[in-house]
Amino acid sequence: MSEFKFRQFQGEIILWAVSWYCEYGMSYRDLEEMLNERGVDVDHTTLYRWVQHDALELEKRSLWYQNRLSFSSRVDETYVKVKGQWKYLFRAIDKRGDTIDFLLTTKRDSKAAKRFLAKALRRSKHYIPSRISTDNNPAYGLALAELKREGKAPITWSCDR
Repeated sequence: MSEFKFRQFQGEIILWAVSWYCEYGMSYRDLEEMLNERGVDVDHTTLYRWVQHDALELEKRSLWYQNRLSFSSRVDETYVKVKGQWKYLFRAIDKRGDTIDFLLTTKRDSKAAKRFLAKALRRSKHYIPSRISTDNNPAYGLALAELKREGKAPITWSCDR
């Protein structure tokens, strides 16, 4: 645990606090009280600093373990109003309903779908689904064919409707 080398508390305590905060959505004062009951005297502002510093790294490192069992994902798009203008929100979710990635764009064409699928692939190094479920938008099929031709998408990928 070299990430916690010069910290005042042990790495396990910091990981417990950050993971409890992220998992259960409790307040810093409640978390402070829980740790005090367990014999760890820590202030709520210290917990805040831990969460701000370590939560993103914890999420990145645990993403591989969380998504290894999910072999399919769903992609869709919806029309939302952002700052007074209508935009398309492309999103990919796993079988548990957790968001994998999203993209806001002004157009709903194969170029935008290709950008979205390529972005989702770049972000998810450990999570590459074997099957993608889509709506009836033909842009996904065209985008996927282009990504396969360029060698950026697995050959085994298929779009289910």
